[in-house]
Amino acid sequence: QVQLVESGGGLVQAGGSLRLSCVASGSISSMNVMGWYRQAPGKQRELVATITRTGPANLADSVKGRFTISRDSAKNTVYLQMNSLKPEDTAVYYCNLVIYYPTFNNYWGQGTQVTVSS
Repeated sequence: QVQLVESGGGLVQAGGSLRLSCVASGSISSMNVMGWYRQAPGKQRELVATITRTGPANLADSVKGRFTISRDSAKNTVYLQMNSLKPEDTAVYYCNLVIYYPTFNNYWGQGTQVTVSS
């Protein structure tokens, strides 16, 4: 019943900004971690950022100082503000939801394409 829907991807020039949004719907425990991962062409999926009930948790070194993750827990929505974008940020960005209580479940969105031109 859980579904994640991403939006906000697109084409942007280097140095520009984008904000990704992900809305989770369904039966979702408050005991969860949400985050963003990305997969560039020919590469494995990698963690970008995660956020817990307390606040931001993990953040990739490659995006530190440029990307900011936030969430609206009441609406089960997570955001990724991406500033100073670089061509190497080009990837499909996936929203992730991990529910760890009362049972463990891992959900993924369909992904949204982010393309940064030089």
